Amino acid sequence: MAEPFPTFPDGFLWGVASAAYQVEGAVDEDGRGRSVWDTFCAEPGRVLDGATGAVAADHYHRYREDVALLRDLGVGAYRFSIAWPRVVPAGSGAVNPAGLDFYDRLVDELCAAGIAPAATLFHWDTPQALEDAGGWLSRGTAQRFGEYAAVVGERLGDRVRMWMPLNEPVVVTMFGYALGHHAPGRALGFQALPAAHHQLLGHGLAVQALRAAGCTGIGIASNHGPVWPASGSEDDESAAETYSALVNWLFADPVLRGEYPAPELTALIPGPVAADLATIAQPLDWFGVNYYRPTRVGAAGGGGERDVEGAMLPPGLPFEPRRITEYPLTDFGWPIVPEGLAETVRMFRERYGDALPPLYITESGCSFHDPDPVDGRVPDQARIDYHDAHLRALHRAITEGADVRGYFAWAATDNFEWAAGYRERFGLVHVDYETQRRTPKDSYHWYRSIIQR
Repeated sequence: MAEPFPTFPDGFLWGVASAAYQVEGAVDEDGRGRSVWDTFCAEPGRVLDGATGAVAADHYHRYREDVALLRDLGVGAYRFSIAWPRVVPAGSGAVNPAGLDFYDRLVDELCAAGIAPAATLFHWDTPQALEDAGGWLSRGTAQRFGEYAAVVGERLGDRVRMWMPLNEPVVVTMFGYALGHHAPGRALGFQALPAAHHQLLGHGLAVQALRAAGCTGIGIASNHGPVWPASGSEDDESAAETYSALVNWLFADPVLRGEYPAPELTALIPGPVAADLATIAQPLDWFGVNYYRPTRVGAAGGGGERDVEGAMLPPGLPFEPRRITEYPLTDFGWPIVPEGLAETVRMFRERYGDALPPLYITESGCSFHDPDPVDGRVPDQARIDYHDAHLRALHRAITEGADVRGYFAWAATDNFEWAAGYRERFGLVHVDYETQRRTPKDSYHWYRSIIQR
């Protein structure tokens, strides 16, 4: 018999999450500008089955129905993202009133349902006009991002409880600019590092703009996970440290320490780095961790993987990923390692100590190829098991002293899963993409029971 589900601290925030391009659709409506993902999806061979986010889960038109599902779920917060090209179609200059009006209505609907709005300002959908001018390789994009943040903060700051300027800058840097597997599809290798720096600079400028607009509850949603050496050899341990510096500390140290994790990285960063770091390290009210899995890494030349989620690694790297074979996999092929979430929380506590603000798990979830609904039911016990095990691991970290104040399940509904199209399903609610019918899965009902406790 399973151990009783643990009791989380009073005030622990239960939420779910989504992202604009993955759910909204309506890409050509009401003055929205073109994004890099619109362009990327239109290029043959970029996305599985030629899928696009043109309709997705049609959240733009069905947000009231979706908020009603969230209300019945009982969540305390809904994490959504605001589409930069819907609000500022060219990325700078004229503001689109219809775009702001949509998010105004969504926020009001959430507040009326007793759900705290938690807004992400950038979940990967850079306006194409800015990409044409250099995108995140250009310092100007960071400046434009701060201006956009000011516009949104002025309009929604009186009601949004939590703010995340950035979502997973590591993914934009690695998959969008270094490997080319995501929009904007550039394959620059280590020449992508300016994209990391300019996103972080944009984050700092956005925090300043939000504060100036009177906003509170400001953090970030950053992807992190343990990096395990393939063996105890010095070469493998060194490779794992290098990889962790690139995927973890390159994106956390500037925000939490005001520095890059290694002088070799600092030397590759353009611009007035010291002044930029002072801007990047704006004090935060909390820090958000998106956790999905650990990574195993060995020294180059050890017969490891050259393919990471469909993206081929360039030659000459000082490390290579190795498969994690001792854990079960999601249908996306990701290892299911609940203790990795607790390990991630511990490594943040150890690295930053008293400088670490309160943590939220701003994403955790899994894709399983769920069956179609039958008699209004979608059985997805594997997803229940995933969240159950990860929450238990998180609770253990909290009992050890970690200040973790909330958990956002990814995702609220099934959605467009970037380069994987619509094959992968992460949602607690099943979406029939032909009819847009929503069907709560068994995991939805389980999560509701957990929240009610």
